[in-house]
Amino acid sequence: MLRNSVTRFGARLRTAGDAWAGQAVSQPTRGRAALLGLGIGLGLMLSGCQDAASPTKGVLPFTGPMVLAISWQPAFCERAQRRRECRTQTADRYDANHFSLHGLWPQPASNTYCGVSADQERLDRDGKWRRLDMERLPQALWDRLRSTMPGTRSNLHRHEWVKHGTCYSKTAETYYAHSLGLMDALNASSVRALFGKNIGRSLRNSEIRAAFDKAFGAGVGDRVRVSCRRDGRRELIVELTLGLAGAISAPNMSAADLGALALAAPTTRPGCPVGIVDPAGFQ
Repeated sequence: MLRNSVTRFGARLRTAGDAWAGQAVSQPTRGRAALLGLGIGLGLMLSGCQDAASPTKGVLPFTGPMVLAISWQPAFCERAQRRRECRTQTADRYDANHFSLHGLWPQPASNTYCGVSADQERLDRDGKWRRLDMERLPQALWDRLRSTMPGTRSNLHRHEWVKHGTCYSKTAETYYAHSLGLMDALNASSVRALFGKNIGRSLRNSEIRAAFDKAFGAGVGDRVRVSCRRDGRRELIVELTLGLAGAISAPNMSAADLGALALAAPTTRPGCPVGIVDPAGFQ
């Protein structure tokens, strides 16, 4: 039954709108949350936290289908120049030439706000992220998160924990340790190198998918979707989304580990055909 459910899940991948990459439309209408319809939308047949038929109901950390949302920060900042993380970005900062963490999203799209109070959910939907509750992370983990998720400067980490992380694990520490394990493997790969050496140039989705195959195993590229956004006359790559499923082994995530997680997920459409790898700084 699980295999059949996952097959149906893959067959129903569609473009829809979440803040930034394709979840529910009921999001704040500014910053990252205003960037609707850029990534993959996930209309799924598997159920969420409240579905008693779900094979992962109540089991945390979550091991069902997930989406890792990966930002290219310079492109995001072109349309968010007033945000703190964008005002302070420099060409030598980590996120200028490495992938940034947007979030890790348990699926389906309705699998959000697990055990979150109505007041906290309302604050999140209203974009009042600074007022969201989240445990204090160990300093070493916080330092890594600040580097890999520049949106922490605008409290993106609180939003991602309350909306998505609460459906992944019991603690924010586990959620972000596992998310960063995935990002570390990605940023240590030839996919990151491909983006780094093509800053200011265009990449086709076929090149990006081939790089994932080379780095993580044949077929992994079929789980990658490319999202672009128009900036004047330029089409910019703003985000990649990677489908995953299974138990994440963190913090020491190998390329083989990430590849196995991806191959357990359904395939998706390639998305934006070609886009520019934006350099840091407002163009």
